[in-house]
Amino acid sequence: MPFVNIQITREGNVTPEQKAELIKGATELLQRVLNKNPQTTFVIIDEVDTDNWGVGGEPVTLIRQRAKTAK
Repeated sequence: MPFVNIQITREGNVTPEQKAELIKGATELLQRVLNKNPQTTFVIIDEVDTDNWGVGGEPVTLIRQRAKTAK
């Protein structure tokens, strides 16, 4: 029983259709590569606030704000 956890930042730009495509794609990949049953494959998408996602020792919110200012 495969379990896939996809984590993305919550920025309001991921549509329900895109999420459905991610779920379908991950399920199909496990079926094709590992011969896993799609009916017992679980895919969870977690959206994480950018304040709670860090890269290089900084929150993504700060990184994105700095990038906007630089433009």
